[in-house]
Order: sequence, then structure tokens, then C-alpha cells
Amino acid sequence: MNLSFENISYLWTLLIIVPLVALFIYVLKWKTKVKKSLGDERLIQQLTRNYSSGLYKVKFYLIAIALFIGIFAAANLRKYDSSDKEKSAGIDIIVALDVSKSMLSQDIKPTRLDRAKQLIGKLTDNLYNNRLGFVVFAGQAVLQMPLTDDVGAIKMYLSNVNTDAVPVQGTAIGDALLTANNSLNAKDKKHKAVILITDGEDHDESTESAIKTLYDNGVTVFTIGVGTANGSPILDPVTNEYKKDENGNTVISKLNEKELKEIAQKTGGEFVLLNNDATVVNTIVTKINSMEKKLIESGKVGSRNYFYYFPYFIAAILLLLIIEIFIPEKKRSVA
Repeated sequence: MNLSFENISYLWTLLIIVPLVALFIYVLKWKTKVKKSLGDERLIQQLTRNYSSGLYKVKFYLIAIALFIGIFAAANLRKYDSSDKEKSAGIDIIVALDVSKSMLSQDIKPTRLDRAKQLIGKLTDNLYNNRLGFVVFAGQAVLQMPLTDDVGAIKMYLSNVNTDAVPVQGTAIGDALLTANNSLNAKDKKHKAVILITDGEDHDESTESAIKTLYDNGVTVFTIGVGTANGSPILDPVTNEYKKDENGNTVISKLNEKELKEIAQKTGGEFVLLNNDATVVNTIVTKINSMEKKLIESGKVGSRNYFYYFPYFIAAILLLLIIEIFIPEKKRSVA
């Protein structure tokens, strides 16, 4: 049925009906008790013969039902019209971004990470017919956003991404590839891609087996190299000093272009060096557009079409209250 409530928290007010019912039962018992305490029962029955306790109960039931419906109206019951889903041809794509400390190197201005984030923003603007997911990784990989056709949602996650997004340091490319693979449909042996954005300083021995797993599952990996062959020191934003090794020497982080080319080659993808954003975007988008597509149903939360029951609830409430007004508590006198 695809039914849902827009304001589901309002349903808690249904609990107010419980004390109202309890109060109603108390009033009925109180009336009976008072009636008995007034004197002769037959005389009281004769004096109140035109009063109808049944009609009094009906009036309460109508008000209680109107209140019940009113709560559902406030919660805004709605039905999602799945027949209005738009379909487009596209593929499933996981963007995997390196957030290790080496991405703070400034051989690409302002930093490798900032430049990579800018690139992802531009990529998403050109991948709107596809479904996108987002993985960040350093010494381990974390799925930040599962696959969605709302590609603009990735920009919300990008704004908060930094080198503290993953607590374990390192550059576990193998783990990133496997996390991306696990986020894709295992039954589908095509229509899948990973865009891996990193400086390639891999410290993960599982990369080779991960590449084979993705290839066997039909996942094409496009690698984007962020950095230069000469490299640069890593500036620690906390101490504002360059990172040093155990011997006190300044650590120079260099782009590992060889490994990134190998990953792309073994999975049928392509390696691109991040030196010009427009060129990189054009290359990746062109390659993805040339891949075999599948039909993707649009399910963006912001664009869903709903059928709302609110007007019908309001009409029912008004009808019940009008009926309640015209129901007397006295019986009709018989001539």
C-alpha cells in the first residue's frame, strides 16, 4: 500500500484517548450512583424516563471517533504513488575517497583532499542519470552513503569530510574496494563502477585480491590520482608542523601512479591524473556513459508524489461533529 505518516510523532497523542475513555466510564458510574442515592428508584426512573443513556453514549462515541481521526489527520497519512516513478538508463557507482593524512599534502593546491572534494562535486553534477554511493577510507573504509539516485545528496556528506572521518590511519585501498563492492548488487555482473580517488600510497596487502573480486563481480574501477610524482611534506593541521618519521626526517608523500594504473587496467577502467578538473570530469563521464546501462527508477525523497488523506479526514470529522450536535440526550416523546 506504500502508506506512511509525514508527522509520525503526532501519533503519540492517541494515548490521550485512554484517559478520556476512563473518565467517560467514571462519569457513567457516577451518574448511576447519584441516581440511586436520590431516593425511591421507581420514582427516579419515572422522573428521568425521557433521558436516554444510550444516546449519551452515542454522542461520546462520535466525539471520540472524531478525535481519533483528527490525530491521524494531524499525522498526515499519505500514500506514495509508485506509478509516477521516472525511469532512466544508468549504472550504479560508488565514489571512494581517500581521507588519510597524506591527502593533506599541498603539492596540489589548496590540498589534495580539498581538490578531490571539489572534483567530486563537479562529477556528481554530470552523473545525474546514475545511482551513487559514497565511501571514505584511510586505514579502513567506511560507507558514508548507500546507493541513491539523488546524486546531489553526496554533496551534503562532502561538506563534513576531513581526515578525521576515519579513526584508523593508513591507505587501505583493498578495504576501500571491497567496501565499495559490498555496497553494489552482487547479482548484477555489470552496470557497476567504482571511482577511486587517492594518492595511491597503499599500505594494504589485500589490494590484489580485492581487484580480482571486483573484476569477477563485473565492477569497473576508474582511478583518479591526486598528487605529484615529486610529492610534498604532510602538514599537520593541529601542530602546524610537517609530519616526520621515527628518525626525525620529514615525510614526503608521493603519488603512486603505477598502482592506480594497474587497478584500472585489471578491472577494465581507466586511470586519470588530477591536474585539470574539467578534463578529468569529461574523461570519467564519457567512459561511464559508454558503459552498458540498466533502467533505474527515480526515488528521490524530495520529488516523491503522495496522495494525502487529510481532506477526507477533515470531512469525516465535520460530519461526525454535526451528527453529534443533532443527537439529543432525551428520547423522542410519543404522542
